[in-house]
Amino acid sequence: MKKLITALGIAALCTLPLTSQAAAYKEVTVSNGGAITGKVTLAGKDYAPRKYKVSKDNAVCGDGTREIDFVRVVNGSLQDVVVYLDKVKSGKPFPADVGDGSTIQQGCEFKPFMGVMRNGAKFAAVNKDPVLHNIHTYELIGRVKKTVFNVSQPDQNTVTKTVKLKKGTAMKVECDAHDFMHAYTFVAKNPYFAVVKEDGSYSIDNVPPGKYKIKAWHGFLKDQKAKVEVTAGGTATVNFAFKGK
Repeated sequence: MKKLITALGIAALCTLPLTSQAAAYKEVTVSNGGAITGKVTLAGKDYAPRKYKVSKDNAVCGDGTREIDFVRVVNGSLQDVVVYLDKVKSGKPFPADVGDGSTIQQGCEFKPFMGVMRNGAKFAAVNKDPVLHNIHTYELIGRVKKTVFNVSQPDQNTVTKTVKLKKGTAMKVECDAHDFMHAYTFVAKNPYFAVVKEDGSYSIDNVPPGKYKIKAWHGFLKDQKAKVEVTAGGTATVNFAFKGK
């Protein structure tokens, strides 16, 4: 009987929603927090932009070829990178401007190319083109892509979906109707992240003292990771060098 009760208890636990089993990020007051700063660069040769033939809806999408620069570098500094602390359970509040995400489809192009949103928030796909788009978003889990949502969008409309990533930290955004449309969205699970500036620098502040895993995410290149210890009122430095071609 005891074994049966234990088995039933485990079964009941397994049927609980994921939100009940995994504690959400908790916002608390951080006393005498520290900071992490650094710079992100590309070591080696830069990747050339990829070229796609614009083969349909030319009146809206344009003619010829479309170039997508997946690896943008400015004076050696890698762009479109987000540096973040992994698996932080509590700490400072999320910034007021980090919540819902969005992409605008205009001229058969996603804008912005790289956006940021909060995990569990809503993502709005706005079609401003007088042609059909089919927005297809993927959760990025390493090199694996797993569909988040896949929706057809007729002329000028908006599709809004809640995004709750389980394992990944970002989404790839594509259009199944136009293979030359690409974008990325970083999906933050805690507020300890920073989008690198044009000079490659970043800063994460108000970090509770302790040891952390810190990662640098880029949509096209392999993620970089390191360990860092933050002391009360101190500043730690972590630089990342992504590998080029």
